[in-house]
Amino acid sequence: MANTATTHQTKWWTGGKSPFNLEYGKLMMWYFLMSDAFTFGAFLISYGSIRFSQNFWPDPNVVFNAFPGAGHANLPLAFVSVMTFILIISSVTMVLAVHAGHKGDKQGVIKWLAWTIVGGLAFLGCQAWEWHHLITGEHAVLVDGQLAMIGQTTTGNPWGEIVENQAALTAALNNTPHDVLVNLVHSHDHSHSVKELSAMPDQQLRGMVNLAEMHVREKGPIAFGGYFFGITGFHGFHVFSGVVINIVMLIMTQKNVFQNRGHYLMIEKAGLYWHFVDLVWVFVFLCFYLI
Repeated sequence: MANTATTHQTKWWTGGKSPFNLEYGKLMMWYFLMSDAFTFGAFLISYGSIRFSQNFWPDPNVVFNAFPGAGHANLPLAFVSVMTFILIISSVTMVLAVHAGHKGDKQGVIKWLAWTIVGGLAFLGCQAWEWHHLITGEHAVLVDGQLAMIGQTTTGNPWGEIVENQAALTAALNNTPHDVLVNLVHSHDHSHSVKELSAMPDQQLRGMVNLAEMHVREKGPIAFGGYFFGITGFHGFHVFSGVVINIVMLIMTQKNVFQNRGHYLMIEKAGLYWHFVDLVWVFVFLCFYLI
């Protein structure tokens, strides 16, 4: 007598389009983005805990007030606003690339992916300029009873509180070494070359330093530089990775890989990653540039 085995299958969904019918690669992308969101969240929470435990923190309107080609014009947050606009527009072009893929429009995918790549590269170029400006831009700081010229690095922060004690500034100026005096004068007086200033005696250089116009500050909290370069650099690495992924997607599209498969699901997965990178920038922008 033959035994007939019956298998009971539970139907989890009985109407409409099943929410469980999700493509494996897209599901794994969501898992990755979730874990990456936890990483960024941990970094930003750590930054916030340090930021609000300090009595003083650099004012973003002072730190981020430069613009390429604008000289010494005071333009708070103008440049980072341009960076943000570029990234948002690249997210729009990514949406259009995904939409073109849904319609099977190969040329549309190529066009909008190319513009997304251009937007990503433009953002990275802007971030490179910002980093270079912060690191190489030297500012007058009162350090250990003398004046120094330092830029924003992971070990130095020139954005402390403004020194109001003129007597202390005058005493610090008298203790400042010759090479620093040359840099102090040259930072606001370009009528003399560095070579000419170097040949002048210290007393003459001190008379050329206008302390009132220099807005000498104390050293700011060291943690600012580490968190800023660490978190924005980590985000920049994600943008760079997204650009590389989009370049690979563009090449595969041109070689008809997706057209032969009959779908453009890989473009949609790349789009998820790119939108995530844009969303993370919103929180980075809020924490560093607005608060």
